[in-house]
Amino acid sequence: MDWYATIFEIIDMRSFSNLWFWIVLAVVWSSASHWVMGVPYDLLVRARRIGGQAEIDLLDIVRINANRIIYIVDISGAVIFALTSFVFSGLAVMGFYYHVEFAQAVFLLLFPMTIVALINVSMARRLQQQEMTLEIVSKALTRSRLYTQIIGMFAILVTSLWGMYQNFSIGVLGW
Repeated sequence: MDWYATIFEIIDMRSFSNLWFWIVLAVVWSSASHWVMGVPYDLLVRARRIGGQAEIDLLDIVRINANRIIYIVDISGAVIFALTSFVFSGLAVMGFYYHVEFAQAVFLLLFPMTIVALINVSMARRLQQQEMTLEIVSKALTRSRLYTQIIGMFAILVTSLWGMYQNFSIGVLGW
């Protein structure tokens, strides 16, 4: 029994024709727009609607997550940047120069998420420099969620167009 062939039959490395890739893409962007800076959006809605303890909880979790994000970036931001650049360079070269479809899929899935991460870091720095009130936090989280959704729409559009192109070219050219 050839284990290599069996594993690749199960996983199906042709990502753009695989239903699991599209499910993962939808779940990633749905989660990214729900969890803004590590804060669930329903907590923001509840804090705006009810106030009281929900508002205190929201402000506490935003303060904690902002401090945590800033600490991680300040301590290991250069290493994270270097590793991320290395990984994305490798994925881009393997995917778009050597035509490895799995690398293309991973690149198109993860690269826009780095933009979302940069937005979260920027928002955390901005919130850390201000007094956190419900109005300021609510506006910042809502704006960040909107930016995340816009990036997600473009990322899904580009990924689906590229995936259709790949499926058509493989079907026609037989690569």
